[in-house]
Amino acid sequence: MTSAEAPPLTFTTPDLSDAALAAVTARVVETAAEHDRTAALPWPGLRVAHEAGLLTAAVGAQFGGPGAGPRQIARILTALGEGDASVGLLAANTLLTHAAQAAHPSWPTECYHDLLRRSQDGPALVNAVRAEPELGAPARGGLPRTTATRTAGGWVLNGRKAYATGGTGLAYHVVWAVADEPDGDPERPRVGHVIVPGDRPGITWLDTWDHLGLRASNTHDVVYEDVAVPADAFTEIPRGADGVYRDPAAMAGPGSFGHPALYLGVARAARTAFVTFARERVPTALGRPIAQTERIQSVAGEIDLQIVQAETLLHGALLRVESGDTSILPELSAVKVAIARSVIAATQTAVAALGNPGLSRHHPLERHLRDALCIRVHPPQDDAVLVASGRRILGV
Repeated sequence: MTSAEAPPLTFTTPDLSDAALAAVTARVVETAAEHDRTAALPWPGLRVAHEAGLLTAAVGAQFGGPGAGPRQIARILTALGEGDASVGLLAANTLLTHAAQAAHPSWPTECYHDLLRRSQDGPALVNAVRAEPELGAPARGGLPRTTATRTAGGWVLNGRKAYATGGTGLAYHVVWAVADEPDGDPERPRVGHVIVPGDRPGITWLDTWDHLGLRASNTHDVVYEDVAVPADAFTEIPRGADGVYRDPAAMAGPGSFGHPALYLGVARAARTAFVTFARERVPTALGRPIAQTERIQSVAGEIDLQIVQAETLLHGALLRVESGDTSILPELSAVKVAIARSVIAATQTAVAALGNPGLSRHHPLERHLRDALCIRVHPPQDDAVLVASGRRILGV
């Protein structure tokens, strides 16, 4: 039965009230520390998100979904990131894929219908697999070595990718590759994404992820060896006006604020951990909780200031975009960098104030600090943003 013949799929609109999202956070956090220690995929937290309808919230209305917009997605990911940063990252990649498909459908009909069908049964993860060991992240420029070779029946994919978040848990890979075609231009080959089911023969995972943070995200390397896919599985990336391919992640857009949102959740978790410790810690020399001291109250205020700043930047920018204010579009990359700085500042401030307890594996602040630092790796990165912003305002 083809997708055209299959019964339409429908997804319930999730409850995105503050209370409902807080309840999800409370359930997700229950297994976060365990999965950080074991580095196993955080299926319990993902199932909580799935049961709440959060992993399919961005499925477009034309596909039977709620069609959540950027601000709703951001609120979801902040709640999940507050519970478990790895759950937040896996959910972000999945939600942003659904949102992109809703806005600009590009997947083969059969593949996307299969992803939606799986998404009704349980967490169905998907991720854009783009970085390579030699090239690094494509936001810095260059073409992938991974190739999609045209055959009589479709394409054959070969190559190795790095930092493929989701690992063996991915239902689908969206693989960045160069097209190798008999009638193609070898000087200007087509570049695009290949939609690959995660259970295709020829996919081998290499357990390379041994990271400071997001340890349960399973961001391993993956090798594709003669992986066969249909002819419609390749989607070309549009060239720029100058004929050059540019990575969409090299510049922030409204749909790219999901990742900062999840780390905002990490900062909120750090604030909660700090408050709990301050209320419970009673040094014998003081005789009362350190929360009652002006020093700790000042630190708490600084942490809160940074989080308020990050939240205001995140939602304020998205509200301006929603209102049709296009003047903010060139500034979105700088907004992302500012959010990242606030997230890290809030978390580091909490850890620094507590000293040894804040750096102990027995205290959640240590995990939150490690996870918060990972916000820096998501493109566009600080140096590229600052240079681009400087050139823009200088008119260079």
